Amino acid sequence: MSRPRSQAEYLARLVPPSVAGLNRRSLLAGAAGAGALLGTGLLAGCGDSDSGSGGDAKSVSLGSNQSDPKPKDVVAKVMDGFKTSAGVTVNINTVDHNTFQENINNYLQGKPDDVFTWFAGYRMRFFAAKGLAGDLSDVWGKLDGYSDAFKKASTGDDGKQYFVPASYYPWAVFYRKSVWQQRGYQVPKTLDDLNTLGAQMKKDGLSPIAFADKDGWPAMGTFDILNLRINGYQFHVDLMAGKEAWTSDKVKKVFDTWAGLLPLHQPDSLGRTWQEAAQSLQQKKSGMYLLGLFVAQQFSGADLEDLDFFTFPEIDSTIGAKALDAPIDGYMMARKPKSKDAAEKLLTYLGSKDAANITVKNDPSTLVANSGADTAGYTALQKKAAELVGSATEIAQFLDRDTRPDFASTVIIPALQQFIKNPKDIGGLLTSIENQKKSIFTS
Repeated sequence: MSRPRSQAEYLARLVPPSVAGLNRRSLLAGAAGAGALLGTGLLAGCGDSDSGSGGDAKSVSLGSNQSDPKPKDVVAKVMDGFKTSAGVTVNINTVDHNTFQENINNYLQGKPDDVFTWFAGYRMRFFAAKGLAGDLSDVWGKLDGYSDAFKKASTGDDGKQYFVPASYYPWAVFYRKSVWQQRGYQVPKTLDDLNTLGAQMKKDGLSPIAFADKDGWPAMGTFDILNLRINGYQFHVDLMAGKEAWTSDKVKKVFDTWAGLLPLHQPDSLGRTWQEAAQSLQQKKSGMYLLGLFVAQQFSGADLEDLDFFTFPEIDSTIGAKALDAPIDGYMMARKPKSKDAAEKLLTYLGSKDAANITVKNDPSTLVANSGADTAGYTALQKKAAELVGSATEIAQFLDRDTRPDFASTVIIPALQQFIKNPKDIGGLLTSIENQKKSIFTS
């Protein structure tokens, strides 16, 4: 595949995987626990799902999963920008990121906020197909600065748009330049190089690879990149769509390779959050960390300037190292917002270059989706991240966004955590995943 020459061409490869016959299987397996959370107001929205397009047009509610300090502050600044622009107040309902994701189905079936943060691709289409999201086709008629690929990633199976992209970020291996310069480390180009580097870091008293999976999702990034490097992008798409067997030799090779790398990973990862793992990199206790660009949230000042990254090295020379995860974050609208007019005004603003410019000025941990934004304020790290996405031949959305939400949360998360605890029974683990996959994808 030839290397694309423009950002438009790069992003044209960011088309979400096609998954035929989106299944209507309910996500209510955890309804009792989720209902309890809703009852305590942890994910109770401010909107009214039974009301129409009327309501107080001077205010609109936003359900936000941006609970970490930096992104939470950026969201507040963007909403202040909307209030200045439109004279409409945004009431922000911020919920812990994991709680938000785990209870999104119940939230959307209850009384959600008028607008809510969510993800592009499959995870957007899933709820659009269930009738739990508002049609934003009219909003898209007012937007500019987006490639066709971003529009496709925002489009449901019915051809209507249900999502407004705000930002995206690549996953890569991050490290501190000063530590590597001091130790004479070189960026690994192959898996053998990575293993040799990790062994040297161990001798030097470092945890070679910072690692955390207390919240369940970070390990998905490790699985994704190994699968992309070993089996390629199309296999990733087909595996996520339920079209390939988890018991295949190809998947087994991913886990065998991962098992070989586990000794290089920071121990006791199931008791550690990604922020804590990032802090070990920041404190120069770990040599590198595979994560999204948002790792920059844990760095500031000179420490942030010292942060650099490389794409995960090649494993199979016939496949190369050009595919990567680069998820898109953005906003959706409830199916019946209390004020449709105010909600659409907010979403139009959120898709504008003005909103993107506020993000550029305040958040060094992401890339903005609107090409009309002034990115002169990007840090060196952001500029390099944009170039990395630009040079990618294929772009995935991340495991739990490229497959069914119920499969990701109820099967893959516990399976990967079980593997991390006991990497010796890979065959039994993959048989269990495959049996559960068949049940979920054929129901």
